[in-house]
Amino acid sequence: MAKSASAPVAPAADFEHSLDELEQLVARMEGGELSLDESLSSFERGIGLYRHCQQALENAELRVRMLLDPDAPDTAEPFQPEL
Repeated sequence: MAKSASAPVAPAADFEHSLDELEQLVARMEGGELSLDESLSSFERGIGLYRHCQQALENAELRVRMLLDPDAPDTAEPFQPEL
């Protein structure tokens, strides 16, 4: 996933791009036309995309919690957007 040095991708757009790529990988793998090596590479890429999406969702949830109750004791790390 290449990002342009002059125009960084916004976290929400990056999440959407990762999710779209993950959905495409799953569709290709379900099609059953990939070789074993291609399937393994796709699976590995899919795991990375899944983890990226999961982290983005966790960060969004934390941000929402902090916005809803800013006086709640901090039990998690503050939201740090990726640049």
